[in-house]
Amino acid sequence: MAGQVAGVFWAAMAVTLFAGFVKGAIGFAMPMIMISAFSSFLPPELALAGLILPTVVANLGQAFRQGWQAALVSCRAYWRMITATVVFIVISAQFVRVIPQDLFLFCLGLPITLFALVQLAGRSLALNLHHRNRAEWAFGMVGGLYGGISGVWGPPVLVFLLSVGADKREMVRVQGVIFLIGAVVLTTAHLQSGVLNARTLPFSMALILPSVLGMVAGQWVQDRLDQQRFRWWTLVLLVLTGANLMRRAIM
Repeated sequence: MAGQVAGVFWAAMAVTLFAGFVKGAIGFAMPMIMISAFSSFLPPELALAGLILPTVVANLGQAFRQGWQAALVSCRAYWRMITATVVFIVISAQFVRVIPQDLFLFCLGLPITLFALVQLAGRSLALNLHHRNRAEWAFGMVGGLYGGISGVWGPPVLVFLLSVGADKREMVRVQGVIFLIGAVVLTTAHLQSGVLNARTLPFSMALILPSVLGMVAGQWVQDRLDQQRFRWWTLVLLVLTGANLMRRAIM
């Protein structure tokens, strides 16, 4: 029994190390990897609790990697999307028991997958800068609406950043800022809900170390990826993210 528990713990550590590596290299997908893998060998509540603190720490490192001034510049540059995302997460969370989550997940996953596949095929879907402000509000609203219902708000943010041609450092930093805000909200909510408690908190804290080690290794890779290759890997992971959302909706 003790050996089985130890095996589960080290499996969680290994998953977190890999998820941190992907997060460090590309800037997203860490919670998706962790919850997908954890759900196969951990109880749902422990799986969710486990990813919360590593996600907060990872997003802190991602948002402030170039310093607080660079993070502040990104906040100012994308304040419309950040504001819309947070406001609509709060609004849509009130309807989580009213709107079918499966329908929302499928309707989010399908267009994201199609967008990324079209981009990988070499078609440009760049936004006209004349419409950028309105698009920023719109993508923030969409991300917030889906975030409050499903807990997933990253893909619309990433689609917008790809569409306006943000360079890799800016793209990763803006994701970090927005994801950090969401992760703090999530942590607060689950301290109140009881998901994070005296039993689950030590487990989540233990997973911080492998997440940090994985991120450091991933950031080493990110620094050596040119813009084109970084964009390609981002689109590949976006396809996998969208497909995973549709899988969750159907299964």
